[in-house]
Amino acid sequence: MPDLRGPDRQPAFLGIPTYIHSPLALSQDELAEMQADVAVIGAPVDMGVVNRPGARFGPRAIRQAGYSGAPNDTFYHMEYELYPTQEVKVVDFGDANCPPSSLELSHEAVRMKTMQALQTGAIPLVLGGDHSITLPAATAVAQHHGYGRVGMIHFDAHADTGESGYGGVLIAHGSPMRRLLESGAIPGRNFIQIGLRGYWPDRPLFEWMQQQGMRWHLMAEIVNRGFEAVLEDAISEALDGPEVIYLSVDIDVLDPAFAPATGTPEPGGMTSAQLLKAVRTIVSSVELVGADIVEVAPHYEGPAAITAEVASRVGLEIISALANRRRSG
Repeated sequence: MPDLRGPDRQPAFLGIPTYIHSPLALSQDELAEMQADVAVIGAPVDMGVVNRPGARFGPRAIRQAGYSGAPNDTFYHMEYELYPTQEVKVVDFGDANCPPSSLELSHEAVRMKTMQALQTGAIPLVLGGDHSITLPAATAVAQHHGYGRVGMIHFDAHADTGESGYGGVLIAHGSPMRRLLESGAIPGRNFIQIGLRGYWPDRPLFEWMQQQGMRWHLMAEIVNRGFEAVLEDAISEALDGPEVIYLSVDIDVLDPAFAPATGTPEPGGMTSAQLLKAVRTIVSSVELVGADIVEVAPHYEGPAAITAEVASRVGLEIISALANRRRSG
């Protein structure tokens, strides 16, 4: 066991702000040489937003969050009683090259960067960016693992199954799940959505979702039945059909008290403690092959940066649950 109090430790404000001060890979060859288990990818895109922009700054804010410094193996998970980054090799793979003038080119850059990570054997952990980036990232995962084999567990205040956005735009942050379903990348029955609330989707869209076999749990169900019961059902559904799982966490699944800096905040959401427990319980229970954390728009709050902090912690819970699953065999 290394001396975690040794001279290599640094405060978080020193050095290049990679995710949890992980080593940086500048090319696919470097990522492969490092034998990464998890490749962190930035997707600085917010051209798909229909309300408050700014999620393009999310990846940088999430990387800068946290108070622990290098090396990243100083993280100790109290519940699992392990050092997650000693069990799982985490490498920051940098950002996809997303030109701010083209959503199409940005999406292709995200898809290719995600595919490069998958080809090395790493699990991509994509930091958005608006929720439209789930379309290229999850498409790459489906292309790699096989169309129809992947399931989507989706935490969000919104279903993101819109037929189109304003002006008939097909690709936006309110439609990635529909586009994934229509492309055949992820079948309708393989979608499990958690935390939906507010005033959209409307009844016809919910009827369409039901026709596709999609499964969902409203925030009202969590309030009425209890968080634990809904979480248990969601895990059972994830194990019923999909062979492997992609996890998508829209930070607006949280109540704005816990995550105010986001594009479409919706009151009445989950607490950060509920989300963190849900993420680690799910990832410990399924075979995770990809994940994203999206819709952090850091400029909509003050210097406390609590939205980026909780998003960073979501990523750490994913990594910790992967480590616990590996240790448990």
